[in-house]
Amino acid sequence: MPKYIFVSGGVISGLGKGLTAASISLLLKNLGYSVTPIKCENYLNIDSGTINPIEHGDPFLCEDGLEADMDLGTYERLLDMDVGHENFITKGQILKTVIDRERNMYYKGNTVEDIPHVIDEIISRLDTASKGSDFCVVEIGGTVGEYQNVLYFEAARHLQVTRPGTVVNVHVTYVPLPDHLGEPKTKPTQMSARMLMSYGLNPDFLVLRSKVTMDTLRRSLLGTKSGVKGENIIMAEDLDSIYRLPARFAEQEVHTKILDAFGMNTRKKLDLKKWTDMIKRIDSKKPTSIRIAIAGKYFAKNEGDYELTDAYHALIEAIEHAGWAQNTDVELVYVNTNTTAAEVRKQLKDVDGIIVPIGWGTRGVDGKLEAIRYARENKVPYLGLCYGMQLACVEYARNVLDLKDAHSEEVNPKAKHKIIHSMPYNEKYQVIKGEGNSMRLGACDCELRKGTLAHRIYSDYKAFKDTPKDIISERHRHRYEFNNEYRKQFEESGFIFSGTSPDDFFVEYIELPKETHPFFIATQAHPEYKSRPLKPHPLFVEYLQACIHTQ
Repeated sequence: MPKYIFVSGGVISGLGKGLTAASISLLLKNLGYSVTPIKCENYLNIDSGTINPIEHGDPFLCEDGLEADMDLGTYERLLDMDVGHENFITKGQILKTVIDRERNMYYKGNTVEDIPHVIDEIISRLDTASKGSDFCVVEIGGTVGEYQNVLYFEAARHLQVTRPGTVVNVHVTYVPLPDHLGEPKTKPTQMSARMLMSYGLNPDFLVLRSKVTMDTLRRSLLGTKSGVKGENIIMAEDLDSIYRLPARFAEQEVHTKILDAFGMNTRKKLDLKKWTDMIKRIDSKKPTSIRIAIAGKYFAKNEGDYELTDAYHALIEAIEHAGWAQNTDVELVYVNTNTTAAEVRKQLKDVDGIIVPIGWGTRGVDGKLEAIRYARENKVPYLGLCYGMQLACVEYARNVLDLKDAHSEEVNPKAKHKIIHSMPYNEKYQVIKGEGNSMRLGACDCELRKGTLAHRIYSDYKAFKDTPKDIISERHRHRYEFNNEYRKQFEESGFIFSGTSPDDFFVEYIELPKETHPFFIATQAHPEYKSRPLKPHPLFVEYLQACIHTQ
């Protein structure tokens, strides 16, 4: 039976519950324990794939095709492990399962209620996912006091009662530092802890997010008023990099204190050398600096005039990882493609590289096409991801092959030259997301062509899944595909299809020859989701190197 660590939040959202859960998991894993991280979401969506990224951030794409909350990306990056469907629970999943069972007489005429049926389903999923693990770290979405997550707290309370000694509660709260007072105030945390207690759960640890570190006296007083031992008040002050938090927790011996709470002994000495070496690289003075433009449609200001970048979170993380590997500072230039061609070109002036990422649909397409054309004509290193590959093919068809009305069927179904088109559903390749919507989701194999830039990159970094067969594997999340009717016409002009599915059916990688462009490559896949701080993705590392060398 695993030990359960429930990580909840209070006062405000966005405090870093996912990072707290991942950091605790990292420390326990480093000590030799097996850990299963799980995120419990409050919304009725079955997954995160249908939610506008501006509203909820970049859906994290897993190996098994799950489109999940961004926190699962944090788990993968810190724990260096793949997660998937079993690590992600939404209220929509739970309620749909219970209601489907009720319709099929699973409950044999009993009245179906939140308690016990919904609670039982939550616990059943936690048990299934964590079977064989020493610890199950469960992040409860939202904040204490919301009605949306009450049933998750009830599940935690039920486990605490029925399996004594197997549950520890970690509560993450915010300690404000009002300018007019000049000192941290703990009343919001006290109220948050009190709200948690009203659910029948006592916090064993308080993790305090704040601008400053609180002194021992204040932490002790807070512990007294919240029923938490003073040494179990953990600081998580604002840091310039999220990757510092595991080491910060280690300094406070969080791992030892959690084991003590369970009455367990440490298996071995904590060894965070690789992690601290990475932090030293982050801190080191870099000999070079480059400017990379991300040209996308989700940089438009949200309601309230706040500009958000979470819609491209995985991409930004992958660029950061590659920057540390290349020992270079990277300045990101966010180019909003929902504007005029002239404005897009103006924003691209003096950048060292251009990336067109995910972001399907019609909005912002013309701006993306302009960014791609600028990169191609001005020999600026270009990296296209998913839609960025599809539109690179459209731009080339229009301006090199002179197919003036070339487009994606997604944007213009009446275009004469549908360079990117839809495919009839085939269960061999796709999954059904909803009525009339089929997609390729999750890890897919790709065969790289020898002598190409793509093949050289994966070869140099020993990143092949099957080296003798030149096979790689990357994650996919898309519906439309390159139209093979145009493949010969493209190739005759010098355009390179450097990667296809092993059966040669899907175009996966495209590029321009070295004599035409110093670095122009794009993929239908999403390598950004597989990048990790200690294992940056080779494509991004090589891309940044090209940006440095073409300055």
